[in-house]
Amino acid sequence: MNIICTTLNAKYIHTNLAIRYLKAYAQPEFDIKLVEYTIKDPAMNIVIDLYRKKPHVIGFSCYIWNIEETIKVVKMLKKIDPSIIIVAGGPEVSYDVREWMEKVPEFDFIVIGEGEETFKQFLFQLHDQKNFAKVNGLAFRQDGEIIINPQRNKINLAEMPSPFRFPEDIPHLSKRITYIETSRGCPFSCQFCLSSIEVGVRYFDRKKIKDDIRYLMKHGAKTIKFVDRTFNISRSYAMDMFQFLIEEHVPGTVFQFEITADIMRPEVIEFLNKEAPPGLFRFEIGVQSTNDEVNKLVMRKQNFEKLTRTVTMVKEGGKIAQHLDLIAGLPEEDYNSFRKTFNDVFALRPEELQLGFLKMLRGTGLRLRAKEHDYVFMDHAPYEILSNNVLSFAEIIRIKQVEDVLEKYWNAHRMDETIEYLVSHVFPTPFDFFQEFGTYWDEQGWARIGHQLEDLFRRLYQFLSTKNLDELPVIEGLMKYDYLRNQKHKPRKPWWKEKTDKNLRSGIYQQLLEKPSLLGEEFASLQLNEKELFKHTVIEIISFDLQQYIETKEVQKTPTVMVTYFDPVQLVTKTYFAPLSFFRSAITA
Repeated sequence: MNIICTTLNAKYIHTNLAIRYLKAYAQPEFDIKLVEYTIKDPAMNIVIDLYRKKPHVIGFSCYIWNIEETIKVVKMLKKIDPSIIIVAGGPEVSYDVREWMEKVPEFDFIVIGEGEETFKQFLFQLHDQKNFAKVNGLAFRQDGEIIINPQRNKINLAEMPSPFRFPEDIPHLSKRITYIETSRGCPFSCQFCLSSIEVGVRYFDRKKIKDDIRYLMKHGAKTIKFVDRTFNISRSYAMDMFQFLIEEHVPGTVFQFEITADIMRPEVIEFLNKEAPPGLFRFEIGVQSTNDEVNKLVMRKQNFEKLTRTVTMVKEGGKIAQHLDLIAGLPEEDYNSFRKTFNDVFALRPEELQLGFLKMLRGTGLRLRAKEHDYVFMDHAPYEILSNNVLSFAEIIRIKQVEDVLEKYWNAHRMDETIEYLVSHVFPTPFDFFQEFGTYWDEQGWARIGHQLEDLFRRLYQFLSTKNLDELPVIEGLMKYDYLRNQKHKPRKPWWKEKTDKNLRSGIYQQLLEKPSLLGEEFASLQLNEKELFKHTVIEIISFDLQQYIETKEVQKTPTVMVTYFDPVQLVTKTYFAPLSFFRSAITA
C-alpha cells in the first residue's frame, strides 16, 4: 500500500511536524512517504507531482492557511483518479466535522484531533477488515451516511517515537525551520485560541527531547522553534531546558519559544541574562490587549505590570530578542482602546511587534458566541473579522494601514534612530505616527506596488515633507545616518538629492587626506589613501551634532561632518563625526 502524508506549508522554510509524527508512529508496520509543498505552488503542479507517485492513500494536514488550496488539490485528484483514498486531518478539520464531510465529499475520511494512533488504526483497518467503526477519532462514509466516531483518549506522549530521525530530512535541516514540541495543551482558556479547548498540559519524555535536540544540532539544524503553547508554565522544567540548551548548544543555532511573560520569575530572567549567549534564544510573547475588561471577556488572565517587568528585564539584558503580538478586534476593544493597547506595548520597544487581526477559529468559544458581539467575519479561512459591535470595517482598514508600515519600518529595523525620534518627539504617540503614515501610504497607492530600500526612505521623506515640520532637517540627518550605517557596500545612488556644494566636499576630502585625525584616532588608523578615501567613503553635512544625539538623545544645532566608511574586506560599516568648523579651510575655499 503506497501511503503519502503531505501538507501545504505557508512558506518553503517551514516544515510540518504533524506528518512526521504520523510517519514515526506508523512504523514499522507501515512505511509512509512524506512530501511537502507551499500554498504558493500552483495546484496543478502539486496534483501532477502527487499523481506521479501512484498513491493509494494521501493524508493531508489541514490548517487555516492551507485549507482552501488543499481542497483545490483534493478535488482535482479525485477527478483524475477516484480510487485514491483521501484522508484529511489537522486543527482546521477537527471541528465542524460533519460540515466538512458534507462540504467536501472528496474527503473520504477525517482524522479528528490528535492523529497518530487514529491514523495508524485506520491504516490497519484499511489493510484488513475495513471495519472503520472500530477506529475512535475517525469520520467516514458508509452507505451514503456520514459516521463520526467518538474521539479517543489522549495519547501517552512519553511513549511517542521521535519524528526527527528520517535520513531524507537531514539535507534540509540547515535551510528550514525545525519545529519541536515538548508538551501539548495549555493551562489557559483564551476564548479565541484552539488551545483553550484541550484541558491540561501533557509532557513528552524529557530525555528523548534532549536526545532529539542533540541529533538535530549535530545534523545542521540552525533554527529550532518550540511550539509549546506556554513553554514556561513549569518553572523547573523551563529552567532545566534553558540550562541544557545553554550548555550543549552548537554555535549558530537559535531556539525560539512562546512564553507567558507575566508568570516568568525575575530569577529566571536574571539567570538567562547572565548565562545565555547573545542570540541563542528568541521569545514570542502574546500580549493581545492591555484592556483588562477585554481580557476578562475572552477569559484571558494577564498582569500587564508583571509582563512589562519581564519584557523590560529581558531587553535590558541584551541577550534575547523579543517578538510581541497584538490582536485587533477582540470583544469590546474599539479603535481608541486598541490605540491605547498599541501604545502601551510599543512603549516596551520590542524588537518586533506583530499586529494581527482576530480570526474566528472553528471550535473556539469566541466563534460559538460571535452573535453576542455582532461579529461579521469571512466565510472561508482564515475567518478574519470584518467588523463587530464596536469596530467598523472602516476602522479595521485604518488599523491594517498601521500594520503595513509597522512591518516595513519598525520590525525590519531599517531606520531605528529615525523612527525612535519620530515617535518620541514629532508625533503625539507611536500609534499616531504609524496611522498617519499608513493612511498616506495607502492613499498614494504604494500598498499595491513593490519597493526597493531607497523607495522606503523616499516615501517616508515625502510623507514628512507634507507635514511642514520644523524638525525636518534633523529627521533627514537621522535618515541618512540610518541608511548609510545599514549598508555593507558604498551605495551607488543614495535616496536623497545631493545638496552639499562640490567644492566644500572636495575641500573636506583634501583636509582629511592631510589630517585624518580630524575624525579621531580610529579613523586615522585606517590610513586611507586618496583612492581608498573616494572609493569607500560617503561624506555628508548634517545640520546638528549627530554623535551627541546618539549618545544623549539631545539635539544640538552644530553643523557636523559625517563620514561613513565601508570596509571592502570585513564588510563592516563605520561612521565618524566631526564639527564642520574643524574644516575651516574647506568652508572658506
